[in-house]
Amino acid sequence: MLDRYGRTIDYMRISITDRCNLRCRYCMPEDIELVPMAAVLTYEEIVDICREAAQLGIRRLKITGGEPLVRRGAAGLIGALKTLPGIEQVTLTTNGVLLAQMLPELLEAGLDAVNVSLDTLDAARYREITGRDELAAVLEGLAAAEESGIRLKVNAVLERGVNDGEWYDLARLAETRRLDVRFIEMMPIGYGKDVQGVSNEELIRALCARDAAWAPDDSVHGNGPAVYLHHPDWLGSVGFISAIHGKFCGGCNRVRLTAKGRLKPCLCYGETVDLLPLLRSQDVPDRSEAVREALSQAIYDKPLQHCFEDE
Repeated sequence: MLDRYGRTIDYMRISITDRCNLRCRYCMPEDIELVPMAAVLTYEEIVDICREAAQLGIRRLKITGGEPLVRRGAAGLIGALKTLPGIEQVTLTTNGVLLAQMLPELLEAGLDAVNVSLDTLDAARYREITGRDELAAVLEGLAAAEESGIRLKVNAVLERGVNDGEWYDLARLAETRRLDVRFIEMMPIGYGKDVQGVSNEELIRALCARDAAWAPDDSVHGNGPAVYLHHPDWLGSVGFISAIHGKFCGGCNRVRLTAKGRLKPCLCYGETVDLLPLLRSQDVPDRSEAVREALSQAIYDKPLQHCFEDE
């Protein structure tokens, strides 16, 4: 469906848990308070919401977290979502720790693509950033995904003075592997507000300064707003998601569903639409219609643009 500004909203990101097996300092440090499971959407409720969303024109779903693979039965949910009329694609974003172990189930469920978050290739720095010693497991998951042939991307977030010196080593994952590497600018959300990121403008200049053969890659790589460059000698491409220094709100096509059942039209703002009471209240005569109407109104009211650049 269209929002009030004429944008087609056909993509929904779904957090199925707030829990994670890592403790990345810009995302989920050790002392974070977790949501009780009773306050988290059941898989049946997620399917019900997605069924109504599909009737409104949502065609592509991204399963996220927290870390989605720590929730038991994630592959079964993906399989159920794949059967919904109107849903054309279900993909996954993961930290990769459990990917090798769970990949056979995910492939059997019909998963279309996987994004792996990886900010460093140095084991000591990985422990520093994530609080865990799991780099070997993540690399094993990457290798298994590549071997399976599923569409694969690596998402990297750079922190000034922490892992920004590794940007080219991370980019080179795409040199000899059939995957894309995407650099995502640090967004001033939650704990990320206290972290100094690196602009993608700076990375693009540095990449092109190394080799003039880099050129724009206009082929379709997925559902997001990344801008890609490709080198003729590399198997994969390098992408840049520039939320701060390359505002792409005019082409935004997504809404987000939190694990607690709140629909969030834009990451920048606190406004949400709470779907959980509509699903669980005994006083709602037609839950399907109520959820569909709430989704429709939230999509229509999606803000024109974010304001991350404002203090």
